[in-house]
Amino acid sequence: MKRLNCEQIKNHLPHRYPFLLVDRVLEYEVRDHLIAIKNVTINEPFFLGHFPENAIMPGVLIIESMAQAAALLGEVSMVDKPSEDALYYLVGVDNVRFKKPVVPGDQLRIEVHFEKERRNIWKFHATSSVDGKTVSSAELLTTITAPKA
Repeated sequence: MKRLNCEQIKNHLPHRYPFLLVDRVLEYEVRDHLIAIKNVTINEPFFLGHFPENAIMPGVLIIESMAQAAALLGEVSMVDKPSEDALYYLVGVDNVRFKKPVVPGDQLRIEVHFEKERRNIWKFHATSSVDGKTVSSAELLTTITAPKA
């Protein structure tokens, strides 16, 4: 079983606080699946405005955490490693569902399953859960490209 801690995750993703939304990878299998966690704390900057009297993690950030986990699975699955200045892009989100809110104190468990790769577009199915109950799911499309000089 392969794992990644926060420092190792930062070696694979360009995101940094406050926008790195994956704290740990519990396990992954190349070109198959990845399980990650995001610890949701009251100190998250988005809770100041979403919503001050009823703190709820924004759905778009739940999608972003799933997209970051998908990018991690894609990157660790690549045979030819990309250049250090390469960037991952989320290029599609389909069939998104939100089933319950995520609040401070929750631990978001993100499961990503590789579906296919075609012409540098990777397709994943992702779900996130809290305490074993699904809170959201989506199909994600990602790609990786080197920035233009």
